[in-house]
Amino acid sequence: MVNYRRLEASEIERLQAQMCTASDWNEIEVSEGFSTDYVSNVRFSGKIRLGVFRKEFCLAGGIRKHSGIYHATLHDVTVGDDCLIENISNYIANYTIGRGAFIENVDIILTDGPTAFGNGVQVSVLNETGGNEVVIYDRLSAQVAYAMAVYRCRPELISGMREMAMRYAASVTSSMGTIGDDVIIVDSGYVKNVRIGDCCRIEGAARLKNGSINSNASAPVHIGIGVVGDDFIISSGSSITDGVTFSRCFIGQACRLGHNYSATDSLFFSNCQGENGEACAIFAGPFTVTHHKSTLLIAGMFSFMNAGSGSNQSNHMYKLGPIHHGLLERGAKTASDSYILWPAKIGAFSLVMGRHVCHQDTRDLPFSYLIEQESTSYIVPGANLKSVGTIRDAKKWPQRDGRTDPDRLDCINFNLLSPYTIRKMIKGRELLQSLQAVSGDRSDTYSFQSGLIRRSSLQKGLRLYSMAIDKFLGNSLITRIMNSSFSTLDELHEALRPTASHGEGEWIDVGGMIVPDNAFNALLDHVENGTVSDIRVVEARLREMHENYYAYEWKWAYDAIRDCYGIDLNTASVGELAGLVNRWKESVISLDNLIYEDARKDFALSSMSDFESDPFVASVRDHIKDKSALGELALGRLESIRHLVE
Repeated sequence: MVNYRRLEASEIERLQAQMCTASDWNEIEVSEGFSTDYVSNVRFSGKIRLGVFRKEFCLAGGIRKHSGIYHATLHDVTVGDDCLIENISNYIANYTIGRGAFIENVDIILTDGPTAFGNGVQVSVLNETGGNEVVIYDRLSAQVAYAMAVYRCRPELISGMREMAMRYAASVTSSMGTIGDDVIIVDSGYVKNVRIGDCCRIEGAARLKNGSINSNASAPVHIGIGVVGDDFIISSGSSITDGVTFSRCFIGQACRLGHNYSATDSLFFSNCQGENGEACAIFAGPFTVTHHKSTLLIAGMFSFMNAGSGSNQSNHMYKLGPIHHGLLERGAKTASDSYILWPAKIGAFSLVMGRHVCHQDTRDLPFSYLIEQESTSYIVPGANLKSVGTIRDAKKWPQRDGRTDPDRLDCINFNLLSPYTIRKMIKGRELLQSLQAVSGDRSDTYSFQSGLIRRSSLQKGLRLYSMAIDKFLGNSLITRIMNSSFSTLDELHEALRPTASHGEGEWIDVGGMIVPDNAFNALLDHVENGTVSDIRVVEARLREMHENYYAYEWKWAYDAIRDCYGIDLNTASVGELAGLVNRWKESVISLDNLIYEDARKDFALSSMSDFESDPFVASVRDHIKDKSALGELALGRLESIRHLVE
């Protein structure tokens, strides 16, 4: 606690001699050790508190400046120790400034009246005309936002979520703004009703109004030249530079926006990147990336997505207005100059090429290509399962997680294969088999949702989906076998028995977190009926679900093995278990060989000749060896108990 005292008469005289004025000198308090040497040409009004000025700042080029206040107007301001405030052309009003702040060449910084600093702002995400508003607040996660945006059919739930968010907004409402410790604000214009966290750098911003910049020492925020932002929250570790404009936006942790990107009514969660293009009413889940000019993301929900140059969507059919929206499930990509007319729903890890105007729903055909030829949409089921690009993406996302803040807001599951995608493949396989049965084996094409599937594509899709299903279920089984202690078959049966309370049935992707639908809905039910009314409890429950993923996954896989292969793991023989392991081993090697050959095609098109020494190619070969060895180890453990049951 800092002890303050009033100015002595001699100190007032010195300040006046240094061209300082005050509306009332008695309203100025200083901490012990204060010196008037470093305060000049300052106009004070209202209640002022000043710290000590001992520090020197060393600037680029070797210039040194002593902390202090020079050529500024302050009204109702507390200045922490060792700050430098210089050349404020207008004034600073109603702010508490932390230790070591450097504020220079700024027009105006003020807090005007009670404000929640961007908390409580309603963002009209997905539906541009409203109806899916998400209330933003400092700790908003992709999962909480998903619940607010998607479950509009449950008004009591939405009311409960909104009330929690608004209670938080009320708790941070104040007539005094804060600028944290070691903040840098230089060469900037208009800053009003903005709360600025520790270690933030604001360099050349044009206008910032009604927002929170939640910077901290572990994950500083950088705001660069020409940035204009209104009604916003910026989370830790983000960087917004080079003329970006945004209004009514939430920008999550470790996001990067630059090169004149513009966004309105949009939510960007962890590790999103936006450059050159524009966004309107989008829900950008983790790792949504768009780098190119002429790229518009509008009224869509995305995650782990890469938008090609010139990618566009339309939410307007010129009848009832821009009321439509769409979904690209996790991992979907758009090729250059692609176009989608909303509403449409594109399956996970799919690639969209060309123009598609017939409102496809390919959610049950994940890992597909959606290709336009002569104004017709062709679907190539499962093609991305053998794509080297898909595997490369899956490896790079965890490596590119730029969050350095230990308090991570979003729960992110990076798994390529999961109950979420495998369940869709099981449905997709059934769908393709049904099309084949209805139209016959000899049909050249099969009609599906105003699109076409060629016979060869359907047959390959069936094989690819089967291999991926075998790979995932076998991997889940082998993980359990290798992590269990057993010396008899009965002990193995007991070790394999799932213990999780959730996992069966449908799974959903909740803004980057993969979770059983019944587990997520149990939380929503508690919010709906008032059992849960604290946003911190919601956060804790979401994190608990995320941490229990592998327990939930095994419960689902345990049942899926019975449904897909007719093998009950509660009574399975050693031979049946060994058969599943061999099936897994064959599928892993087959898929890896397809990926290997896909990489070879890419090399054949390039000037690079040393295919075998490429690190990714080497990793595929190593993966085949490692998985083959793992399969042999699992078979060895099963063989060790075979004699006990024969």
